[in-house]
Amino acid sequence: MVSMPYDWIPSSSDTTKELHLWPHQSLPPKGYFRILLATAVLISLPLLPVLGTVVLWGLLPFLLLALFGLKWALDRNRRDHQILEILTLTSDSAQLLRYNPRGKPQSWQCNRYWVTVQLHKTDGPVPNYVTLRGDGREVEIGAFLSEDERSTLYDDLLSSLRAA
Repeated sequence: MVSMPYDWIPSSSDTTKELHLWPHQSLPPKGYFRILLATAVLISLPLLPVLGTVVLWGLLPFLLLALFGLKWALDRNRRDHQILEILTLTSDSAQLLRYNPRGKPQSWQCNRYWVTVQLHKTDGPVPNYVTLRGDGREVEIGAFLSEDERSTLYDDLLSSLRAA
C-alpha cells in the first residue's frame, strides 16, 4: 500500500476524528545532506589543477557562492512546503485549520450536519479539486496533494462524514 501524505489521527473519543494533511516532501534530510556533499565534491574537482596558484582564489568565491545558493534554494523550498491542514470532525461540528509556512493560520468551522464534500473533476484550479461546503462558505482541502491523492482523499472524507 502506498503511503499517503495525510493520516487519520486516533482520538480518545469515539465521536471525534482528526485528519492531518501535509505536502509530500520528496527530499528527506539524508538526501539533502547527500546532494550538498556531492555538489561540494563535484565543484571542488575543477580546483585540483589550480591548487597553490592565484587562480584558485579567483574561482573559489564563485564556486562557494554556487554551493550556498543551492543550499539556500533547498532550504527555501523546504520552508515553503511546511503546510499542515487539520480537519477535526466531532459529533456536531467540522473544523478545518490550515497552518501556512508564513502568516496567520486560516480556519473554517461549520455544523457537521450541513457539511458537504465536493470533487470538482475539471472545474477547479487543479484536476480532482476537493472542497468542503457549509455555513455559506466553500473551502479547499488538500490542494497540494497529487490528482490521485485528492481522489482518494475525497472518498475518505465521504465515508467519514457518512459515518456520523
